[in-house]
Amino acid sequence: MRRDFRYLDLFASGELRKRVEIAYALLRRCVLCPHQCGVNRLNGERGVCNSGADLVIASHNAHHGEEPPISGEKGSGTIFFSNCTGKCLFCQNYPISQLGVGNQATVEGLAKMMLSLQRKGCHNINFVTPTHFVPQILAALEIAIPQGLGVPLLYNTSGYDSLVTLQLLDGVIDIYLPDAKYADDKIALSLSGFPRYVESNHIALKEMYRQVGDLQVDEAGLATRGMIVRHMVLPQGLAGTAQVMRFIAREISPNTYVSLMDQYFPAHRAVGHPQLGRKTTPQEYDQALQAFQEAGLVNGWMQVQEYSCAQV
Repeated sequence: MRRDFRYLDLFASGELRKRVEIAYALLRRCVLCPHQCGVNRLNGERGVCNSGADLVIASHNAHHGEEPPISGEKGSGTIFFSNCTGKCLFCQNYPISQLGVGNQATVEGLAKMMLSLQRKGCHNINFVTPTHFVPQILAALEIAIPQGLGVPLLYNTSGYDSLVTLQLLDGVIDIYLPDAKYADDKIALSLSGFPRYVESNHIALKEMYRQVGDLQVDEAGLATRGMIVRHMVLPQGLAGTAQVMRFIAREISPNTYVSLMDQYFPAHRAVGHPQLGRKTTPQEYDQALQAFQEAGLVNGWMQVQEYSCAQV
């Protein structure tokens, strides 16, 4: 039986239809992310994300490797969108994010994917790298909701999102899962191609938190609402972990759940890179844990071995 999700009310009131129209209008001079490319994607022009008006989706499946309240026992219903607003040298999913591997899909097809994942028992619908396809996601929801969609919606992003896009998602998204990748703009630009990442990320995280607040779970321990911030520790302190932890604790909330990730390895263009060309060391991850604690954060997960985590 469906819960009382706000996105159902937005659909019933006609507000979701208005947001679909606004979102598609943004594609005429695209400003969905802070790159602010200004290209007309409805006419086939492409900006940094290399995406036009048509959806491209790499996969959709039940994923069991997310944080425990996201994956639960039956998995998170992940939908991986192709292309990305970033160009991370070390991206571990670069065939999808940077080479555009995937299949063209319609909004009707996306709606069917959501409903299929719900029928499989997935605890949520997890939109992975969704920023550049927000208009199409909203349009697909308009199709899926009257057909019975009724699970939490999760927005899994690099954290490089524009305020105008996030405001369109207010009341639509139940759970935000953003990255806080960097504390230094020069490093963010050189390693990931993100101009003005720090300010953009701070604005985005604050808006996400305003919308959904701290993480909430049900009686089964499954996430129903709230924000989890992911931060991947990089070699040689390149991610600025201590500064990122302080920002989260002081300017968002010390109760924020943080997933402190220790799964970095050289991939894509990081292989042989003078700074990125090795895994992080245990000492570097220990320093990241210390930074988490010294910032006054108390909730989250540490990675105890590759692709598994334990609650702090």
